[in-house]
Amino acid sequence: MARAVAQTYSCGARCSVWPDVDAAAAVAFHAQHCSDMTPGLLLVFAAATTDPHALAAALAAQFPGTPHIACSTAGEIGPDGYAEGSIVSIALPADGFNAATLAIEDLSSVEFADIVHRVERFRRDEAANPSPGFEASDAFALTFIDGLSRREEVFISAIHRALDGLPVLGGSTGDDLNFERTWCVSDGRVLTDAGVLALVRTKHQFSAFRHDNFEPTDVRLVVTACDQEQRRVIELNAAPAAHEYADCIGVDATELDTMSFASHPVVVKVGGEYYCRSIGHANPDGSLTFFCAVETGVVLTMSRSLHLVDSARDAFRSAAGGLGGADFVLGFDCALRRLDAENRQMKRELSDVYRDFGVVGFNTFGEQYGAMHLNQTFTGLAIGARTC
Repeated sequence: MARAVAQTYSCGARCSVWPDVDAAAAVAFHAQHCSDMTPGLLLVFAAATTDPHALAAALAAQFPGTPHIACSTAGEIGPDGYAEGSIVSIALPADGFNAATLAIEDLSSVEFADIVHRVERFRRDEAANPSPGFEASDAFALTFIDGLSRREEVFISAIHRALDGLPVLGGSTGDDLNFERTWCVSDGRVLTDAGVLALVRTKHQFSAFRHDNFEPTDVRLVVTACDQEQRRVIELNAAPAAHEYADCIGVDATELDTMSFASHPVVVKVGGEYYCRSIGHANPDGSLTFFCAVETGVVLTMSRSLHLVDSARDAFRSAAGGLGGADFVLGFDCALRRLDAENRQMKRELSDVYRDFGVVGFNTFGEQYGAMHLNQTFTGLAIGARTC
């Protein structure tokens, strides 16, 4: 039987894992773990079967006045590695982290310019009233976006523009792999069709990074017909998309499934770097539905897999090395990476790497880094124990 876990980090952060979806019990356990500290920001990553209203009520009761963001997941990551059917809570101490949150609702209809305007005003207001002791602190931003909204690109690009170069990273909320409903909790309210931003000032060293385990091949797939709004590619190289993709990975189009797409993502080159663009499912008409935005004329490149576990370990070592050692890593890990690890029988090994490098976070329906919305990627924030 799974057990409750409580972890304290050198920077004062506290993490707990409650082994089921009892929101009141999970938050009470975390509050007890935080009884001798004042949180500056509370993050909660909850299995999709958690009652969000019960969670919102518990957070308001146990942590009144504390900025908080909670969200549904496609799997959780705690101090012991991968978890599922659980609630992971993280409290960042107020003496080292100062946070404010902003919710952008009605993502399906809000305009890019409106998001930019609201985030710019939010940042100006925060800059005009800095908390004592944080006036000269470095800052980063965390994003949590409805993973079924199909508006991640608009949200993250608007935030990146409004924050003018501030490190931004985050994840799209999940619901296991049901693709029916995801949610966030912010300021005591349960939100869908929304994105939530946390602007965090910190006295601690940190490093934002991204990692995937794929490299490009010489095989190119040009999107020659698509439904951009639905992220549905109809043709690749002027042929039915599913058949063209299936030919590239050596299977029949009727055999394509989630594992096929998790093991063989395509990548796109932007600004000299390659980023993963994962396929969600094949459709009866031979089209492919993607997890990221696509448009006619985009050149996709088939990828090959590097060693999933070794490449992750190298990425974490690099991120931690720049800080002289990381205290812990706040991680946003694509649900397809977890599926790929299962398919390659490497899930336990990858989970152990996450444990060894202090990763806490959740499995997402998409990842954000800078101005980009990504798939099949790990985006992380390594926090150093030492202050700046």
